[in-house]
Amino acid sequence: MTGRRLEEEGCRGIRFKNVTPDVFKCMKKKLEGYGLEVSPGNSGVMEGNEIVAHFTWDGEEHLVIEVKEKPWHLYCGALSGQMRAFMRECQGR
Repeated sequence: MTGRRLEEEGCRGIRFKNVTPDVFKCMKKKLEGYGLEVSPGNSGVMEGNEIVAHFTWDGEEHLVIEVKEKPWHLYCGALSGQMRAFMRECQGR
């Protein structure tokens, strides 16, 4: 096998829709509670617990989170699932 090792790779972008300003604020709080330091504003970096991710919110309804680095033992699916669970909680579902 060639290419980068799994622990050095990121994950595909995680896309969310129907992200209102209140939901975005809630999501940032949930991620901070998870141990990530989140940049202020509508785009930036989230970092902590060996995770580095970039996020961009359009200010109205679309949020994209791209995980650039993660621990080798943390699968992309598990990370994506946790972020989706946070989003459901923030959207009141």
